[in-house]
Amino acid sequence: MEFGEFLLRWIHCLSGLTWIGSLYYFNFIQTPFFGTDLGGESKSAITRGLVPDALWWFRWGAMFTAASGVLIILMKLGMGNSLSGGYMTRILTGGLMGLLMWANVWFIIWPAQQVVIANANNVAGGGEPDPAAAARGQRAGLASRTNTLLSIPMLFFMAAASHYPSLTASLDTGGGSLMIYWIVALVVIGIMEAGAILGPGLPTQKLLATVRGTIHGGLGVVVVLFAAMFVLLK
Repeated sequence: MEFGEFLLRWIHCLSGLTWIGSLYYFNFIQTPFFGTDLGGESKSAITRGLVPDALWWFRWGAMFTAASGVLIILMKLGMGNSLSGGYMTRILTGGLMGLLMWANVWFIIWPAQQVVIANANNVAGGGEPDPAAAARGQRAGLASRTNTLLSIPMLFFMAAASHYPSLTASLDTGGGSLMIYWIVALVVIGIMEAGAILGPGLPTQKLLATVRGTIHGGLGVVVVLFAAMFVLLK
């Protein structure tokens, strides 16, 4: 059991680095570069030549991260950890955001990017541009920025699961307002995720329009959920 848990954690960390590293590359480097004159000139070539390979590592990094994370949680439950305990509350807070991010990758970002890549290849071959490609690209970008925002609190609470047990100390002694905490957490996370699911037009779109706004939004979610844990569960 000890070796099995360690192996899963190793896979989880390795694939997570691959996934989140790719996510940050797309949002902090590639997308801003496309907004420059040189980036605009080379966007078609990069979309056709580099993006497909980068998205392969991106989506499969997400898959292995999510799968290994679920297995770790199931193993912890099998070892007697309670869903209402402090450890599980902390890790499930991060895990919920991680699963939403995985769903955004596979059901929003990747399908939309397939349209964008196909359009770039078609236009490069002399074909007519797909009128739906721009909107699908915007939708993928919004979901990707949502994932970047969620990754900040997700990583915070994943780390807190093993390294900040006193944050939810009252749960381990039978106290705490766990139901109220989960209501607050689900509302906050749901508001952030709505931008990815519903697309443009929501107030959160303005927050996600810039890298700075996305980072500030992620830090804001950390502060709100940390405060909720501290007040309700510590």
